[in-house]
Amino acid sequence: MKTIGKYLKEIRIKKGISLDRLSEETKIKKEFIKALENEDWDKLPEMAVTMGFVKNIASHFEIDKGKAAAFLRRDYPPEHESLNPKLDATGGFRWSPRFTFFLGVILIVSAAVFYLIFQYVRFNLPPELVIDTPKEGEIVVQRVVKVSGKTDSGSSVVVNNQPAFVDDEGNFETEVEVSPDTDKINVRAVSRSGKSVLVERNIDVVLE
Repeated sequence: MKTIGKYLKEIRIKKGISLDRLSEETKIKKEFIKALENEDWDKLPEMAVTMGFVKNIASHFEIDKGKAAAFLRRDYPPEHESLNPKLDATGGFRWSPRFTFFLGVILIVSAAVFYLIFQYVRFNLPPELVIDTPKEGEIVVQRVVKVSGKTDSGSSVVVNNQPAFVDDEGNFETEVEVSPDTDKINVRAVSRSGKSVLVERNIDVVLE
């Protein structure tokens, strides 16, 4: 029985065309043409691609492409379709410029959303407040006490109901009067969203 491999090989030899010449003229790799003539299916790609090879060769030989295609459909092993997925262009993941574009858009949108959420949470949190002076339990021997520290930029600071100046970096400093009855300094920072935090410093006033 004449098979697709024998059929194409006989015509090639009859026309006196070498494998190298046929490969050059059809742009099909010599290894594929040789595997097709030997019906070495494991060295050939999937059915659709191999069918393209056969029709190309048949057209080059000026023979009936339908007859050659019928031979291939009869001889091509059915199980080979699932055993040779290496050239499958439809399955699996493929990185493409379109995928890169959509991935970039997703990353930019995600970063923007994360930044907005971060700013919203930060805006609604009480400001940080650090008191540098006076220290906890500090002994005060003068009627005026220097109160300094740091808070979030844009926040306001009140020391014992007395507003303190806050610079652009959140540093603040003020002086408050105390008496022997004063036992603590209250420092309150208020953010732009109205959230506040209170820090108390216990002091011991000993006036000379």
